[in-house]
Amino acid sequence: MTGDALLDLVAPGVPFAVRVTPRASRGKVEVQDGTVRVHVTCVPEDGKANRAVTEALAKALGVAKSRLTLVRGATSRDKTFRLD
Repeated sequence: MTGDALLDLVAPGVPFAVRVTPRASRGKVEVQDGTVRVHVTCVPEDGKANRAVTEALAKALGVAKSRLTLVRGATSRDKTFRLD
C-alpha cells in the first residue's frame, strides 16, 4: 500500500473516487495511475463489501471509520467517498 500517495489524493471535505474489486483473493488498498483501488474479499451483497471498503480505507488513512462517508456508488464498483 502506498500510504503517502493515498494521503496526497485525499483531503478533508473533498470527495475522492475509489474503484472497488469485490471477491478478491486478498484485501489491499493501492493507488494506480492516480486512482484509489480497494480490493476486498467480501461479496457485494447486503452492503458487506461497502463496509469492508470503508474499513480498509479508514485503516489505510489512519482515521476512524465514522470520518468516511460514502457519497455516491453504493451499488457500483466506482464509488465516491468523502473524508469528514
